[in-house]
Amino acid sequence: MKNYANPTHFMELTERVLPWLATLTTVIIAVGLVMGFRAPPDYQQGETVKIMYIHVPSAWLASLIYMSMVVAALGTLVWRHPLADAAQKAAAPLGAGFTFICLATGSLWGKPEWGTWWVWDARLTSVLILFLIYLGLIALWETIEDQSLAARAVSIMTLVGSVILPIIKFSVDWWNTLHQSASISLSGSAIAGPILWPLLVMGIGFTFLFLTLHLMAIRNEILRRRLRRLSILTIEDDIRLVPMEAAQ
Repeated sequence: MKNYANPTHFMELTERVLPWLATLTTVIIAVGLVMGFRAPPDYQQGETVKIMYIHVPSAWLASLIYMSMVVAALGTLVWRHPLADAAQKAAAPLGAGFTFICLATGSLWGKPEWGTWWVWDARLTSVLILFLIYLGLIALWETIEDQSLAARAVSIMTLVGSVILPIIKFSVDWWNTLHQSASISLSGSAIAGPILWPLLVMGIGFTFLFLTLHLMAIRNEILRRRLRRLSILTIEDDIRLVPMEAAQ
């Protein structure tokens, strides 16, 4: 596996894997959507409960992606992995996107259930803070021109910001909130089977969607850095040629 830490080997591997991964992702999400449309309505929430087939997987990925960025940050600061900072930079916009979907679908779901689009609930507020952290990390990448310095700064900020993850997880237990507690745990599920199975399938599909988009984004980041290095080398060659032409 160490061979694939090399960007060239990584590009070769992902070129073979991505078509299959994208196809598998499409199939799983399509099956999940069909199962979701066919699922019975909830006896209390009716058809609006089906929003959770998008909301819950997005919420799951909002935290999962940040956890992957924490691992990448450690890879940058501790293990000096050559692809860690590229993986971290590629994950941030995806994390922000899924977190935004989580907030938007939660608002749509909350309106008929709570009678309002938004409340400053502990869970909702902590997820909003996570979204702002994602935006801050993206901005920090764009602000610092030196990529190595930017990678270290973003990694430190990522590790500091990781304190939000346990707050999101346990907010419904620590405070009185409108948001319900977890319906699925190791001890079982409070969701009926016909409604639960589409949710699990969509959760798997969204996870594969992230993997697909993340690998594609890392590839793009590697290509962008190679192009930048080539541009710098071309400019340096042009600068060296100028004195020679002047001397002639």
